[in-house]
Amino acid sequence: MKRLTMTMLATLFAMLASAQQDRRQGWMEPRTLPRDSIRLSDPCILADYATRTYYMTGTGGMLWKSKDLNTWTGPYRVAETDPQSWMGPRPQIWAAELHQYKGRYYYFATFTNNAIRIDSVRGNVIPRRASHVLVSDRAEGPYRPMQDSIYLNPQQPTLDGTFWVEPDGTPYMVYCGEWLQNWNGTMECIRLKPDLSGTVGEPTVLFRAKDAPWSHEVEDGVEGPNKVTDGPYLFRTKTGRLGMIWTSWRDDVYTQGVAYSESGTIMGPWIHEPEPITPPNHGHGMLFKTFDGRWLMSVHSHDSSTSRYVRKPCLFEVDLSGDRLVVGKKIE
Repeated sequence: MKRLTMTMLATLFAMLASAQQDRRQGWMEPRTLPRDSIRLSDPCILADYATRTYYMTGTGGMLWKSKDLNTWTGPYRVAETDPQSWMGPRPQIWAAELHQYKGRYYYFATFTNNAIRIDSVRGNVIPRRASHVLVSDRAEGPYRPMQDSIYLNPQQPTLDGTFWVEPDGTPYMVYCGEWLQNWNGTMECIRLKPDLSGTVGEPTVLFRAKDAPWSHEVEDGVEGPNKVTDGPYLFRTKTGRLGMIWTSWRDDVYTQGVAYSESGTIMGPWIHEPEPITPPNHGHGMLFKTFDGRWLMSVHSHDSSTSRYVRKPCLFEVDLSGDRLVVGKKIE
């Protein structure tokens, strides 16, 4: 019998602790629930034609499955990270997204290791947090690491990575530079390798949080736009216009707006519409097309009327037939 090394023991203990936490939270016992009974932030839905199944994920890294968008079965654990990487044995997972690309499935998510501190700004300790990409041959996973262990600057906290492919076939990750460090959150992009296994070159800042006319806050007695960037997702209208939905705040109200690229490319410049596009306290949206051809937007509602946040996945009808995104009625 081989002698267990300290690294092997640490990995074993991490796996046991993970399994125990799964059992305590019921993650190893999937159940079937109506959508309005699920608690989930940052919901992302993939319509997978290979299985005729909708897959929903989000913050927490769990996966839900549905045939009709109303009744969901889950949650299932699908992300298998490397415990020896910077993420550590049990990273927090935020804002996971699923994307199908060239016959494979990719898991874009924000991973946080609170055991590593990279900065401290205005009294806020900033942990190691970054957008990263995992891969699987199946929509339901499991999703595992690829070639590069680091996609973005390890000294910059980044989050909410999403996927976009330009008309010339160049793939990009679009993500937020966290306001906790720069105090004016950025929206950035970086080129991905052809198989999405890493990044190429340096990032480009597309715009900053305070460029938006629809957000608002009062800081140190001064009124102005809010400093938070959150939840980017890119789309094209039927006329070919490139847009991006993203979320910030109007004081204490979670708010989602939209910007459009004047050049029609990811590099912009990005011009922000003056007013939000969704009702108050709905945000971090993404778009998908149903099996019957309808465009929908998934967001989470944001209820802070009690002592804790309650976030539920919600669906809105969307019209992309013109040169701008028009949000329709909420699907109850």
